[in-house]
Amino acid sequence: MADLLHQIRVLDPAIAADRHCDVRIENGCLVAISDHLDPQPDDRIHAASDWILGPTLTDLYSRAGEPGAEPRETFASLAAAAAAGGFGRVVLLPEGDPWLDQAETLSARSHQFNGVQFDYWAAYSRQGQGEQLSELAELAAAGAIGFGDGQPLANPAFLRQLLLYSHSLDRPLLIWPCDRQLRGKGRARQGSLALRWGLPVDPQSSETAALALLLELLADCLTPIHLMRVSTARSVELIAQAQQRGLPITASVTWLHLLGNTADLTDYDPNLRLAPPLPEPEEQLALQQAVQEGVITAIAVDHSPYLYEEKTVAFGEAPAGAIGLELALPQLWQTLVVEAGWSPLTLWQRLSTGPQQCLGETPRSLELGDRVTVFDPHQTWTVSETSLRSQARNTHLLGQTLVGRVWQPPA
Repeated sequence: MADLLHQIRVLDPAIAADRHCDVRIENGCLVAISDHLDPQPDDRIHAASDWILGPTLTDLYSRAGEPGAEPRETFASLAAAAAAGGFGRVVLLPEGDPWLDQAETLSARSHQFNGVQFDYWAAYSRQGQGEQLSELAELAAAGAIGFGDGQPLANPAFLRQLLLYSHSLDRPLLIWPCDRQLRGKGRARQGSLALRWGLPVDPQSSETAALALLLELLADCLTPIHLMRVSTARSVELIAQAQQRGLPITASVTWLHLLGNTADLTDYDPNLRLAPPLPEPEEQLALQQAVQEGVITAIAVDHSPYLYEEKTVAFGEAPAGAIGLELALPQLWQTLVVEAGWSPLTLWQRLSTGPQQCLGETPRSLELGDRVTVFDPHQTWTVSETSLRSQARNTHLLGQTLVGRVWQPPA
């Protein structure tokens, strides 16, 4: 049975199209689109002029518990959470048991689950230790989308070797600019609010110093890189300058760093213990502007599931990370589109075709047969143990009522 959506707003970021039309979807896929479609006998008809339809979203980096930590998150629960949040593709970091640093390990990982595509960043170093290169050519041949440890790199000589060796492999490198020594045991971004809350500070320079070094090394070999977890205003300046110089660099920021800042730490909620930490308020605005202007190409979820007992500790002792695949789109829409006046097309682009560009892919326009996401920006729902599809519950939004939800066809 198909669903006929009358005069739904269709966003097609690849061609910058934004229009209302009739759409027929079946099993989550686009089967017809026109200014007017006549109902078929088996159609379920929906008045959808207030709804949004676009290509499914792509998340650039997230974690699953499986393999090795299935109580946190399985591939099945991760796929369910992704689908509920409008994500048809999730690129997973190499963490796991075993670590994803060998071709045979990559071949054994799940690549499709309940309609959600899983791709993988293969570790560029053995066990993510940043000391010995993985067999990058073998990993590329086995289907790695790119190379990234998801950890800060401490050794400049290793970083230079990585840039040079991977240059010919036609895969992006995923780099987290962070100097561990400068970061120390910091838990909040340096500023007056961190001092007020009595939290150990992580200076902005822990990110910008690492980024400046990376950009100097990149100028020698021009290997495509993607910067993950950008979180400071100075980083935005450095990235913009590098792009103007023609360096092959893209960048992303997580949804929580766009929507939150140090002022949100007043309750010491361990679910807001993130790495990097939330930005200062003025830097949050700089990040939002960079995303809107395209200096930062994509918004990532960085979904990081943890058990209740792992997160139910003091703020400074909690592991960094929060879940978000089901929560990012409604929160981003409400804050950036409804409240800040962003174009819906801009937000959708940063969550769909923008990530594809970061992966070195050429986005294409919507076609018949494509999986699509339908979003009702007015539906209200409560984040609860029963409404979440993820196995994990580590989010500061638990118990809150959100506006906007991905529409699922009736069973």
